[in-house]
Amino acid sequence: MDDRAVVARQIGREPRAFVRVVVRCPWGLPAVTEQSSQDEDGNPFPTTYWLTCRHLVAVVSRIEAAGGVERWTEAVRADPTLRASLERASEQQRTVTGLGIGGSSRGGSLKCLHAHVAFALARPGYELGQRILNELKPLWPTGGCCSDQR
Repeated sequence: MDDRAVVARQIGREPRAFVRVVVRCPWGLPAVTEQSSQDEDGNPFPTTYWLTCRHLVAVVSRIEAAGGVERWTEAVRADPTLRASLERASEQQRTVTGLGIGGSSRGGSLKCLHAHVAFALARPGYELGQRILNELKPLWPTGGCCSDQR
């Protein structure tokens, strides 16, 4: 299986700064990819882990549409454990790209839950991302996923 070609079909375009698949779904298809800190033209690419699984993208989009970004931003502000988790994950990300997680700002406001879910899947132990992941029910669909992507 050509991972880059599968990812291109999943996201509907050629992936930028693609390095490799770091997480696969239970059916062996790409779910999260790793990107280089620069794209093919040398431009900065701040998102190290990219969610590519159509099912996960759709479920996270529904959470965002229901006010999830604002709700999780408030949770980070109110919960020192989540705030520390975000700070540690952002620091890990900064060592790779010079920037924090693409789905948050330095002030602690979240912008994109997809980035946090991808980071949590790629780097287990990220508490904030894991709590967001816990909302994804089911995490993987039961009858197969993206079967047209093989």
